[in-house]
Amino acid sequence: MKLAVVVGARPNFVKLAALYRPLGEWTDMVVIHTGQHYDDAMSAMLFTELDLPLPDVNLGVGSGTHSEQTARIMLGLEPVLVDLAPDLVVLVGDVNSTLAGALVAAKLQMPTAHVEAGLRSGDRGMPEEINRLLVDHVSDLLFAPSDDAVTNLAREGIDPGTIHLVGNVMIDTLVAALPKARARASEVRQRFGVPAEFALLTLHRPETVDDPSVFGAVMGAVAELAADLPVVFPVHPRVGADARQLAAGAPNLVLTDPLGYLDFIALEDTASVVVTDSGGVQEETSFLGVPCVTTRVSTERPVTCTLGTNRLVGHDRTRIVNDTRAARAESRKPATIPLWDGQTGGRISQVVRTALERVSPP
Repeated sequence: MKLAVVVGARPNFVKLAALYRPLGEWTDMVVIHTGQHYDDAMSAMLFTELDLPLPDVNLGVGSGTHSEQTARIMLGLEPVLVDLAPDLVVLVGDVNSTLAGALVAAKLQMPTAHVEAGLRSGDRGMPEEINRLLVDHVSDLLFAPSDDAVTNLAREGIDPGTIHLVGNVMIDTLVAALPKARARASEVRQRFGVPAEFALLTLHRPETVDDPSVFGAVMGAVAELAADLPVVFPVHPRVGADARQLAAGAPNLVLTDPLGYLDFIALEDTASVVVTDSGGVQEETSFLGVPCVTTRVSTERPVTCTLGTNRLVGHDRTRIVNDTRAARAESRKPATIPLWDGQTGGRISQVVRTALERVSPP
């Protein structure tokens, strides 16, 4: 059996790590990197740290508007898939690469599987929400990470026979990486000059960083928090100079270049509290039991609020400060979320194998 796995952004690579071994044991797997993320810390470094071979194909599309980037991926991907003629196209996450892969495969009438299906924020102003909806409705196998994702898919009229509750691939990769990350935690904190008690900050979503009033309010809250507690802020490439300008003069605010996966997990695991707008970080902190404050008005991962350690606080400066201080005071308590156990990749592999053997018996 031949599988084509389409990836393009940092979260995709983390999810690929959970799939590569269980699927690679019995398939001829071809990894296609669209080049949506091309910064070394966002791309090449992760393959090394996650013990993944370099992609078999790199389309090198680079940046652009959503339409430009999606169109370039589609143009580059179509001849690759035609030449490969895979038995299944595997798509992960909700980025433009995911959408482009789903559309090309659907037009070519190639079976598709969507890993991380059914997540919904209810906010169609998020580009990722549009991607999630479209990908799920053209996919043949839908792998849901949580019960609420299954409910969302059923509510939209998707055939229940195509939906599989399997758990969270992000947690598979986290579980595998924790020993290495924890072994370097002390060195990483020393490198950035932060004590045992610190906060970790990540910001990158357009709704957070593209509106100066929103970004200013969030960074104002962070500066206020940093007066009491050192804050480490790995700066996403798309934020860059704006973040550094807003952070100028703020005490105890440590700005760094983007971090590799292991360094980031080392900090995330040992932080007193995490402030973020990232979906994956909401999941990781819940599994680790680290208090998390999410500076968004909606989340496609509500299970991290109901069963995990996440607080959804929006963009109000006062609320961010107060909720972060309250979260920091909480004791660490790892969440118990069904099937978030480090075994999701194996469950996906079994479903895929059964589905493909039904179509093409051995």
